[in-house]
Amino acid sequence: MTVQDWLAISMVQLSEVGISTARLDSLVLLEDCLGKNRAHLLAHPEIELTVEQTALLAEQISRRATHAPLAYIRGKTEFYSREFTVNENVLEPRPESETMIDALKTLRLPASATIIDVGTGSGALAITAKLELPQNHVIGVDIDPDCLKVAQDNAQNLHADIKLMLSDLIGSLTVQETSGSVLLCNLPYVPDSFQINTAALHEPKLAIFGGPDGLDLFRKLFRHIDGVSAKPTYILSEAMPTSHETLTAIARKHGYTQIKSEDFIQVFAFS
Repeated sequence: MTVQDWLAISMVQLSEVGISTARLDSLVLLEDCLGKNRAHLLAHPEIELTVEQTALLAEQISRRATHAPLAYIRGKTEFYSREFTVNENVLEPRPESETMIDALKTLRLPASATIIDVGTGSGALAITAKLELPQNHVIGVDIDPDCLKVAQDNAQNLHADIKLMLSDLIGSLTVQETSGSVLLCNLPYVPDSFQINTAALHEPKLAIFGGPDGLDLFRKLFRHIDGVSAKPTYILSEAMPTSHETLTAIARKHGYTQIKSEDFIQVFAFS
């Protein structure tokens, strides 16, 4: 079977089940399989696929036809122009989360400030923070050891010197670690009744849903912060824009004021 023939078949197979990115997904999988970029593949539609390549691609297209995320099928995704390993134990890093890194970089942190990624998952935020701000100490915490294993693999692959810890939010951190720190909080923020897309149904629900209004984990986080004597200086959060007003009110009750908001991201400062 040629590249041209396979593309035609796979695009129909994905389109029939409502995959709007059928052509792009097919090309991405083909690039991975053959180790050639799409420009080369499209310029040489006569390339013959081996039996092994055809079998692998058939299995991958069958998985994608169930609306499994392309990142899980590939075992990797891109975040902030870097490649991260992902699997079914972690949420696929979202493009909107890159805005949190942009906001972090505008804070002009002293080298003494520790950056803490709360609910690190794949480690994308913690690792990116370390690589973008190498002078700062970075800690990634998660309640799920399977997530921490993925984060550790990514840290090693990307040569990011970060500390990873098993912790329920910031419950296991020391006063020295939280004092003057910056929290990156991409916690579960989708309301329980919200209808997520079919691909997201394949992702860990623990990392998506955050209670009736989506903010239960944020309320718990601020209660944790109340219990520490040395407060974080900044808290960067990701939440649905429709939840921002409520989250701002929650933060205010605990001594934090919003100083910036962009898309899904809010920045709170201790006042």
